Amino acid sequence: MKRRRSAAALVVAAGLLAASAAWQEGRAAAKDGTRETAAKVTSTEADRTSAEITVYNVGLGLVKDRRNVTLGQGESTLLFMDVASQVIPSSVSVRSVKEGDAVSVLEQNYEYDLLSPAKLLEKYVGKTVRIRYRSPYTDREDEREAKVLAYNDGQPVLMIDNEVTFGVPGNYIFPAVPPDLIARPTLSWLLGAKTTGRRELEALYLTNGMTWRADYVLVLGPEESRADLSGWVTLDNRSGATFRSARLKLVAGDVNRVREDLGRRGYPAAAKAMMAMEAAPQFKESELFEYHLYSLERPTDVKNNQSKQVGLLAAEGVPVRKEYVFYGADQYYRSQHTGDIVRNQKVPVFLLLRNDKASRLGMPLPKGIVRVYKRDRDDSLQFIGENTIDHTPKDEKVRLMLGDAFDVVGDRKQVSWTVVSGNTYDATYEISLRNHKKEGVTVRVVEPIPGDWKILETTHVYEKEDSRTAVFPVKVDPDQEAKLRYRVRIRF
Repeated sequence: MKRRRSAAALVVAAGLLAASAAWQEGRAAAKDGTRETAAKVTSTEADRTSAEITVYNVGLGLVKDRRNVTLGQGESTLLFMDVASQVIPSSVSVRSVKEGDAVSVLEQNYEYDLLSPAKLLEKYVGKTVRIRYRSPYTDREDEREAKVLAYNDGQPVLMIDNEVTFGVPGNYIFPAVPPDLIARPTLSWLLGAKTTGRRELEALYLTNGMTWRADYVLVLGPEESRADLSGWVTLDNRSGATFRSARLKLVAGDVNRVREDLGRRGYPAAAKAMMAMEAAPQFKESELFEYHLYSLERPTDVKNNQSKQVGLLAAEGVPVRKEYVFYGADQYYRSQHTGDIVRNQKVPVFLLLRNDKASRLGMPLPKGIVRVYKRDRDDSLQFIGENTIDHTPKDEKVRLMLGDAFDVVGDRKQVSWTVVSGNTYDATYEISLRNHKKEGVTVRVVEPIPGDWKILETTHVYEKEDSRTAVFPVKVDPDQEAKLRYRVRIRF
């Protein structure tokens, strides 16, 4: 009796298992069918409620795009259009702004098979199209049917009236647009929602083709001891998307990027110099990790293929100092060439300032180009040189090389060269500096002495800047010549 009951129980259990498996299969099939017929929801720029863009000076932008969309209960395919064409697909994410809103992401795609004449011909290989052309004999328009056999190297191969041909002039007419071609780049998600309703979603992604740089204008005062400095941010958007009334943030710093992404950077056009000194700073600076963040304090339109300039800083009466430098050459100390003279060597001129509050500055300066101007006798601004600065923290020096001095030149001569031992030498050098200006100047003579060295005799005081550099400040009166002479022992 027990055996019969056990057998009956086994039969019932097997039936239940079979029914359960069939139910699960039916549910899975229904689910797959739901995915195939999931409602499509299209979102464009018109649905955008807000946008925030963070631009890095390495050709990268971070986009946060919020939009109102209506999703039905269950699964929906969201086509998120009007996004950057240079989006990095692996960086994309989407979320519901409302906390606790149960929206799950089941699939994510980036559609970039864009509609174009070439793509249409590719999709219609093996199909029939019509060609409209004007007959050279009758000057009348005519239409012919043609089967597209192939489309390679930009040239379609056609079959017309059972003959194979190519290079047929005319306009191609297609019966329809293939469903897998889209007009513009689109992000696509398969989303699952527990309830029907309108909700705000935020898409976040990185895109190439966005970059920014700082441009500075420095106007030197008549006495050349003070200057007015203004800074501009030049933003270049080549990402393929326009963002209106966006919150704009800029990150200054050397952000590391993986080589895979570096190959897809945009190449922005060079920024133009701005001469408007009255621009007020509009960015608020703050720290971000090991970088600095500059936030524009008002929304702005960031259009595709646009260069936009916004005021970064403005400071008047910044103390500056001019410096003349006469450089030596390392190879000049390694061999004997007594009596040879290097004549009329150029003397570069530098402009120095300090990025601190005492100098009416004191904010971290992003890297960029500083263009320097001075007013002439007619009170007209003239360009006198430019140089780049790297990211400069507060309380650091800024040193700009503007060019070579016209009225200050120098000569260099090796006076003597004596072998002390196998690898030790005594050498005497003489530098002649001539000043043809109406005012006196001080020239920093920078000597890059190799090996182990010691200065034995000198006509001027010097400073050992580092183990390989001796610096001599030499004062030269107006229309006068000054000579620096020193003897050094060098051991290699």
